[in-house]
Amino acid sequence: MTEIRSPLQAQIVQWHVQPGDSVQAGDLLVILEAMKMEHELRAPQAGRVGELFFANGELVAEADLLLNIELLTQVGRGLEPDLAYMSAPQDTPAAVRPDLQRVLDRQAYTLDANRPEAMSKRHALAQRSARENIADLCDADSFIEYGAFAVAAQSRRRSEEDLIQNTPADGMVTGIGSVNQALFGPEHSRAVVMAYDATVLAGTQGLRNHQKTDRMLGLALQQKLPVLLFAEGGGGRPGDVDMPIVAGLHVGTFASFARLNGQVPMVGIVAGRCFAGNAALLGCCDVIIATDNSNIGMGGPAMVEGGGLGVFRPEQIGPSGVQHGNGVIDILVADETQAVAAARHYLSFFQGRLNDWQAPDVQALRDVVPENRLRVYDTRAAITGMADEGSVLFLRSGFGLGLHTALARMEGRPVGILANNPLHLGGAIDADAADKAARFMQLCNAHGLPLISLVDTPGFMVGPDMEAQAQVRHVSRLFIAAAHLRVPFFSVVLRKGYGLGAMAMTAGGFHSPLMTVAWPSGEFGAMGLEGAVRLGYRKELEALPEGPQREALFEQLLAKQYDNGSAIHMAATLEIDAVIDPAQTRAWLLRGLQTQGELPPASGLAIDAW
Repeated sequence: MTEIRSPLQAQIVQWHVQPGDSVQAGDLLVILEAMKMEHELRAPQAGRVGELFFANGELVAEADLLLNIELLTQVGRGLEPDLAYMSAPQDTPAAVRPDLQRVLDRQAYTLDANRPEAMSKRHALAQRSARENIADLCDADSFIEYGAFAVAAQSRRRSEEDLIQNTPADGMVTGIGSVNQALFGPEHSRAVVMAYDATVLAGTQGLRNHQKTDRMLGLALQQKLPVLLFAEGGGGRPGDVDMPIVAGLHVGTFASFARLNGQVPMVGIVAGRCFAGNAALLGCCDVIIATDNSNIGMGGPAMVEGGGLGVFRPEQIGPSGVQHGNGVIDILVADETQAVAAARHYLSFFQGRLNDWQAPDVQALRDVVPENRLRVYDTRAAITGMADEGSVLFLRSGFGLGLHTALARMEGRPVGILANNPLHLGGAIDADAADKAARFMQLCNAHGLPLISLVDTPGFMVGPDMEAQAQVRHVSRLFIAAAHLRVPFFSVVLRKGYGLGAMAMTAGGFHSPLMTVAWPSGEFGAMGLEGAVRLGYRKELEALPEGPQREALFEQLLAKQYDNGSAIHMAATLEIDAVIDPAQTRAWLLRGLQTQGELPPASGLAIDAW
C-alpha cells in the first residue's frame, strides 16, 4: 500500500479517480490549487485506488493523506511519496497550440516576405528594406528584435487589422545584434541597431517608436553598447491620436540620444530622405555615412513650404553633394551595401585590436615628398604608406580640404591620423580645416585612439577674406582640443613646419607630443621663409634696384634661412626630437605606441556635433 500525501497546503479542485479504480504509473489522480495555480498529482506506480480522504473543494494541509494505492506488482516499491507530485512527460502535440499560433501569425506581419507590395516599391527605388540592411550589418542570426509587435498609435482612426498589416513595428526595427564578431569575439561585437522603416508611414517618428528608441538607448547606456542608426525618414508624425498629446515636445528621445555622446560609438547611416527629427538624431552621431541618393535636412518640403519659404522637391533639400562638401556627411558611398560595409569598417576601430594585419611597403615613404621643395604632393600617400594595408578609412573627405583625417591601424592597433594637404592652399589651415581637425581630435580622445599628426603647413591661412570667416575662433579650436587630450599624440613633420599652424598640428607646440620627429625634407621657421626674408630684410632688398641684383640677394638670404631652419639644425638645437629616414617612420611610431598602456574605450568627453 502506498500513501499519497499532499505536497503543499492547497484546495482539492477535482478528483480524477474513484475508490477501486485501477491506475497506471503517471495517471492523473487529483488537481490541487494553491495561490491561483493548479498542481497535478500523478500515480507513482500501477495499482488500485483505495479510500479518498477529502472531497472536491476541501482544504488540505501539507503532508495530509489524500488516498492510498494498493500495489498490484512490486514495480515501483520503495519510491519516495513526493514523486507522486511530479507530472508525467507529455507527448508533443501534433498541432501548434492556439496561443503560439497567434504569436506566429503576428510575427509574420513583420516579415518582408509577407509585404510583397511594399518591398516591390522599395526595390524599385534600388533601395533595401530596414530588415535587409540590418541582416547585412549584423552577423548571421545574431539580431534580437525588441518591440516587433508595436503598431502605430492610431487605433481611434484605424482598425486593428489595418494597423497590424500596415504599420508593423510602428515603422522602426530595433534590437541588439553582433557586428564583426568573427574579428573581435562576442564580448566586443554587441551593438544596438535601430532602423527607421521608410515603407511604414515614410519612416516617421511615431509615439511608440519613440518609446522603442528610448528603451534601446537606455540599454546602450547601461551596457555601453555602440549605436548604429539607419535614419531615413520624414521626422515627426502628426497622425498618432491614441494619446492625449498636444505637441509631443516632452519626449526624451533626443536628450537620451545626445547623452550617449562620448559614451559609446554612434554611427548614423542614411540612404534616401532624412528630414526633421530623423535628421536631428543623425546629427548627434559621431559619424554620418550616406549614399549618393541621400537628402538630409532639418526640414522636409512640407515644413519648408509651411514656413512660407517656397516650394521644393525633396531632392532639392540637402542633396549628398552639398552635405558632403559642407561637412555634414563624413563618408559618402554609392549605395546601402557600401554604407553597411563602411559602418562595419568604422565600428571596427572602436572594437579592439586585430591580430591579422599586413605591413605596407615602407620604403615607398622615401619618395612621398618631392625633392623640389616647392612641388605639391599628396600626403594621403604618407598615411597609407605607414598604416596596415587596407585599414585606412578617410573621414569628411569632402570638407576642410586643407587637412586629411583618417582612422587606420598599425600592427592591428587602431589610431587616428591627421595630415596637412599641400594640394589645397599649400597646406595652410583655414577655418574649415581647423574645425575638421579639432572635432577629429575630440572623437579620438573620447574613444581612446592614439593620434598621429603628419605636418606640412605654412601656417594658418591669413588675409581679410579669412578673417571675415571668424578665422581667429576657428583655428584656436585646435589648441583647445589638443590641451584636453588624454590619448598619446605623435607628430611627424614631412616638410613645412611653420608658425602657429605647425604648433597647432603638434598639440600646441613641438614639445607637447610624446615625440616630434622630422623627415630630411623638413624645414622650419616662425613664418614662411620667403615672407620672413622679405619682411626681415626689407631695407637691404629695397636698397638694391629691382631686377637680377635684388633677386640674387633674396635667393642668398633665403638659402641661409632655409639652412638655418633645416630639420638637422632643428634637431641639433633640440627643438625637435629627431630626424629620421622616412622608411623608419612606422617603426618609430610603433615603438611609441608600444610604450603606451590601453585607455578605456570611452571617456564620456563630449564630441562636438560639428
